[in-house]
Amino acid sequence: MSATPKPMLAKSQEEIPLGEGWRYEPKWDGFRTIATRTADGGVTLASRNDRPLGRYFPEIVALLETQPPASYVLDGELVMITEGEMNFDGLQLRLHPAASRVNKLAAEIPATFVPFDVLEVDGRDVRGLDTDARRDELTALVGRLGGSPAPEGPEGLPPGPAMILTPRTDDPAVARTWFEDEAGFGQDGLVARRADSRYVEGERVMVKIKHHRTADCVVGGYRKERKGDGVGSLLLGLYDREGRLHYVGHTSAFKAKERRELREILAPLEGGDAFGFGDWGDGARSPGGQSRWSAGRDLEWVGLEPKLVVEVRFERLQSGRFRHSASIVRWRQDRDPESCTFEQLGAEPPSWAFEEG
Repeated sequence: MSATPKPMLAKSQEEIPLGEGWRYEPKWDGFRTIATRTADGGVTLASRNDRPLGRYFPEIVALLETQPPASYVLDGELVMITEGEMNFDGLQLRLHPAASRVNKLAAEIPATFVPFDVLEVDGRDVRGLDTDARRDELTALVGRLGGSPAPEGPEGLPPGPAMILTPRTDDPAVARTWFEDEAGFGQDGLVARRADSRYVEGERVMVKIKHHRTADCVVGGYRKERKGDGVGSLLLGLYDREGRLHYVGHTSAFKAKERRELREILAPLEGGDAFGFGDWGDGARSPGGQSRWSAGRDLEWVGLEPKLVVEVRFERLQSGRFRHSASIVRWRQDRDPESCTFEQLGAEPPSWAFEEG
């Protein structure tokens, strides 16, 4: 077996690719994971950056260790399902330094491992096989291990602990229904791959089609760039029904000249208090709160008067914040900042928007 297998990657595309020879799968909202089991039964779980995940998901390690004998290298996703929906926030809670806390969470809300490709089986390297042949190998292996066969669609994924083969279709109409996620299960889009493609570690052989939406947000502050005198990122906010501006994320994809120009544009608005008096002080969420994921980062930010509106593109609003950095579509001089509310996203504000400090 390879010492440190690297996952095959995907390039982004706006539309679902069509034509003969495409295979479609859900894009899971979880942790990409390489699961390795050696001939002596030892199991390791590693992230796409080769960081160990086993200590955070002991229930999955135990599940794989107790399955029938086999050695393999599987590519898949660790996900968490609660109340019929993907739960990425719950997954992140597992990244805790205390084993007692991890074990408690593993017992209360166990994770699920969803394999979608195979690199090696019982000492055989199958990377050189085409997509359909590897799928046959994977299906047979999951069945031999006692894992669950693929459900008809993403929403058929039950809670863990479990190993469940990812669904797959060659019908673009079915893939479209998965992508649209009318059931609200919460998968992250689609992955498409050619039927005749091999598994190539570290290369962007697959295609990913992710959910994207736009929102008009208030610029409530900014962070300075680490090296230089420009703007590092803009801090974005949305108003709740009580008129409080909540921090929802940031955007930071600027060229060097744009960073300096933005600093000049924002200078007259500095000193504002758009996000209130702290993360929970007046019931409004603001940037800058420390967490175990922000350790070592410079979280100092400059408050602005809430006068500017920018339309941004984002993938998903989860627990009241953009999952990833948003990208600017355009500035909206025509929008009143107070009109930039959670309601524009077609959903109620998150519950914390109505909590007292």
